[in-house]
Amino acid sequence: MLIKSLMVICSLFVGELAFAETIFYLHGRIIEAEGVQPVHRRFGLYDYYGIVEALQANGATVVSEVRKVDTKAVQYARKLVDQIEELIKTGERASDITIVGFSKGGGIAIYASSLLNNSEVNFVFLAACGGWVSSDPELTVNGNILSIYEESDTMGRSCENFVRRNDEISSFQEIELSTGKEHGAFYLPRDVWTKPLLAWIADIARP
Repeated sequence: MLIKSLMVICSLFVGELAFAETIFYLHGRIIEAEGVQPVHRRFGLYDYYGIVEALQANGATVVSEVRKVDTKAVQYARKLVDQIEELIKTGERASDITIVGFSKGGGIAIYASSLLNNSEVNFVFLAACGGWVSSDPELTVNGNILSIYEESDTMGRSCENFVRRNDEISSFQEIELSTGKEHGAFYLPRDVWTKPLLAWIADIARP
């Protein structure tokens, strides 16, 4: 399912993208099952449109796709890596590309970081690291990494120990939120996470 609007949400096809800062946004699992703008019984509205619009605030091209139900994370990560590599081949600076993933989308971003193995591409993991990363001791990530998680969230925890498996990581920063909103902290484009995320991207992308 594709959604297009003035904020430029489109499928993962890079040929039409201009050479500017590019953000890929990978949504959480609930949208696969319930569609765009779902309402969770505990966490409330998942404002997909609002999040994509917020990520465009600094003028970036935001690329997102509503995934099919039960999308396989590793397979989708391979598709994403192919698109990133094509984007770089056509002239985009690797340091101007950022992959932002929340929950299952964050897991896809983790796999993409591992598969891409590019030290200049940027990755943002939102509530992405749970016990599953410990189950694969060979899994490592590469690039510039920002992790943001919510202190009250029992599903997405700190990524620090996982990211530090690679002692040659380009850069790593982690932010702990205290909203009390659990996993739902990332269901809305709250300033508490969108503003530091965009500031980090702007800082990393400086030549």
